[in-house]
Amino acid sequence: MADWDQLFQKLERILDRVEQIVPAKPESPDWKQAIAYRWRRRANGGFLQPVTSPHKIRLSDLQGVSDQKRLVEQNTRQFVEGFSANNVVLTGAKGTGKSSLVKAVLNKFAGKGLRMIEVEKHDLLDLPDIVDMVEAAPYRFIIFCDDLSFDAEEPGYKALKVVLDGSISATSDNVLIYATSNRRHLMPEYMQENLETKYLGEEIHPGESVEEKISLSERFGLWVSFYPFDQDEYLAIVYYWLGKLAKKKVDKENVRQEALQWALLRGSRSGRVAWQFARDWVGRQDVAELARKRS
Repeated sequence: MADWDQLFQKLERILDRVEQIVPAKPESPDWKQAIAYRWRRRANGGFLQPVTSPHKIRLSDLQGVSDQKRLVEQNTRQFVEGFSANNVVLTGAKGTGKSSLVKAVLNKFAGKGLRMIEVEKHDLLDLPDIVDMVEAAPYRFIIFCDDLSFDAEEPGYKALKVVLDGSISATSDNVLIYATSNRRHLMPEYMQENLETKYLGEEIHPGESVEEKISLSERFGLWVSFYPFDQDEYLAIVYYWLGKLAKKKVDKENVRQEALQWALLRGSRSGRVAWQFARDWVGRQDVAELARKRS
């Protein structure tokens, strides 16, 4: 009996070690607990972490991107209401509102059953597990991949292609992928690849390397492009946020030159830079006002 007891104890220890190695099946959270979640990796699997304080930006807060708002809002509305809709890739200039637009449509449609799961690039291999987890849930899910780009041999590249296009099984109809990127085709492009291009008469045939890179972005049904703002658009965004943040009405002419100088120092006239200037300017005015009251 002592030998059997020792054997059972050894088997239990072995099972404990196996359980630590074999990925555990992820458990679905309480979807009413939050509207946004982050996928977190752990040693033997992953889990969805509720985002307790999601960004509350609204569609009306996004200035200078009315066409982009219309496209993404319409696609999301179709999806939430149970109609056909496309996976979306938002590409273009940095700081122009790509990520903010995705967060804004979540806030608009969360009351109608929309939920969002943010997945980091290095965790995209877990996409099949995430899709399986949410397939039976009575909600619609946007899987959000922010600032996405791949090197040629990264494993997450193929995992994303499978989820976008489906493998032997159909892709779940309550899941869409929304991705943002500064690269149009989500992958780096090299001069050498252009040398693979062949010309047959007036026809242009890109090389295999280029075709492979294009094949990923083509799996997104909706492409939404963002462009750098000109000076007037930048100032309009500055004035919008000053109107939202300042306690008193702001004289636009008094801040115009400061706002332009702020953008010049940062080498960008983006919506992000405009927001940062407005926060800085309003903060400095509030500090000065407090100092006057104390003096």
